[in-house]
Amino acid sequence: MSEKMIIEVEDLTVSFDGFKAVDSLNLYVEKNACHVIIGPNGAGKTTVLDLICGRTKATGGSVKFKNKELLSMREDQIVHAGVGRKFQTPSVYEDLTVSENLELSYPKGHSVFGALMFRRDDPVQTRIREIAETIFLEDQLDEKAAFLSHGQKQWLEIGMLLIQDPELLMLDEPVAGMSVAERKKTAELLNRIIQDRSVIVIEHDMGFVADIATRVTVLHQGKTLSEGSMERVQNDPKVVEVYLGH
Repeated sequence: MSEKMIIEVEDLTVSFDGFKAVDSLNLYVEKNACHVIIGPNGAGKTTVLDLICGRTKATGGSVKFKNKELLSMREDQIVHAGVGRKFQTPSVYEDLTVSENLELSYPKGHSVFGALMFRRDDPVQTRIREIAETIFLEDQLDEKAAFLSHGQKQWLEIGMLLIQDPELLMLDEPVAGMSVAERKKTAELLNRIIQDRSVIVIEHDMGFVADIATRVTVLHQGKTLSEGSMERVQNDPKVVEVYLGH
């Protein structure tokens, strides 16, 4: 594995009843980069994330994260290896406060022993405040998640991943349903995150993609149609024909 890469996906394939949803895909994500996957509905974007995180089992190929083969690992093992996944719909505990949501995600409590020994000590509280500031919720720490806006719930779930300190975050349409102002702040958040970790994002909002992408991969029918900078893929006639032109 190249020292520049955090994850290398090679010849990744999955078939459902003979239909190849992902077909011999190669994808290489650099360290401290935001790699965005775009493409029309049904292109296989979410399936790629499902395969990387172990939610769906591949038919063939390889997914190496820091030289560890993920395809032979369970979902929980992949999380502990340093891969965090956020789905499109926010999944937060609405009856708990922002602080309590972050505390529940703190890694010390993940084992039975850790849960028994867990204490809300100064390092835990300091880390919660640090994450809350990063996700723009430092003033909402004592507010129940139910009262947050849709965008704030998305940020909280990203914070719940960040507090586990993954080296790779995977986000599925993180700005869907957000206001223009929230989208701008989310772009700011992701540009902060990639200072010390990598992110894979699936997105349809091209303006948002332009604000965050280090590199863009365009999928079509489970294969790479085009790859490179946002400017390059936007001007690729194949991409215009099958995606952007629509």
